[in-house]
Amino acid sequence: MTRTILVTGGAGFIGSNFVRMLLEDRPGDRVINLDALTYAGNLENLKGIESNPNYTFVHGDITRDEDVARAFEAGGESGVSHVVHFAAESHVDRSIQSGLPFVNSNVIGTQVLLDQARGRSVEGFVHVSTDEVYGSLGKTGFFTEETPLSPNSPYSASKAGSDMLVRAAHHTHGFPATITRCSNNYGPYQFPEKLIPLMIANAREDKALPVYGDGMQIRDWLYVRDHCEAILAVMEKGQPGEVYNIGGHNEYPNIEIVRSILRHLDKPESLIEYVTDRPGHDRRYAIDAKKIDEQLGWTPRYTFEQALPMTIQWYLDNDEWLQSVRSGAYRDYYAAQYGG
Repeated sequence: MTRTILVTGGAGFIGSNFVRMLLEDRPGDRVINLDALTYAGNLENLKGIESNPNYTFVHGDITRDEDVARAFEAGGESGVSHVVHFAAESHVDRSIQSGLPFVNSNVIGTQVLLDQARGRSVEGFVHVSTDEVYGSLGKTGFFTEETPLSPNSPYSASKAGSDMLVRAAHHTHGFPATITRCSNNYGPYQFPEKLIPLMIANAREDKALPVYGDGMQIRDWLYVRDHCEAILAVMEKGQPGEVYNIGGHNEYPNIEIVRSILRHLDKPESLIEYVTDRPGHDRRYAIDAKKIDEQLGWTPRYTFEQALPMTIQWYLDNDEWLQSVRSGAYRDYYAAQYGG
């Protein structure tokens, strides 16, 4: 049976990778992509699939009832069977400057989407969240699905709020929602304000590589393709009301990531520039992903040693995309069409 899947934020980094994977791996499904095309939404991420008959793009904002309704109505008579909700403001530094856009998009937008989805009897709703809602770990231990939420930035607090709204929709209304919480993603089409693409781009141009504090903040790195496959597993096999942690089993300090990139590009470590640490910077995140492995049969296919070189090569091979994003030229294409 053909499914119609509404993906919010499908022009962003993880969303665009998910849309591409769906169209490749589930060719019988229809995909509706709802995206507001803010600074992180880039239609160039989806170049080559615009003419796919199973793909529909809807320009709209998840905080606007009428935009969300248009996206659902694009499903036609058969309607939307599943929602995968990526759309979010996600950059911690920007949230420190102003938290209001994060509350608006991540909290209000999620509630608008939930209300619309509940009124249309969808079969499944996957809310894509983050391990940052758990706060910071010490030198040992891992985040499990039972770890209390303790967000430490306006971004993670807004995501924790959206998680609670999704949980409440399931508990109050029996809404068929699941929540995923992932570790740090990397891979193709990531906006170059994030660590890995920023370091690749700067190193290529022999520019300084800014590293917060001592660079010893530890993250669990997850290749975006692995993350997308995990989300698909949750969409197809996950149990409503459940939370699934998704991790890459690749813990590295930020400074080691930077050094690995420099070695791969044959650039000197003298390009590293230590800068004042981010306020409230969490020291360590690490995911226990046993639940999704044991219950849904998902484990990551890529190690960091495999996927980091693949990622670096993608940015080397797609310099036109990178320069378009860094210059802001990528916005010109859809500004003329959508006024954004």
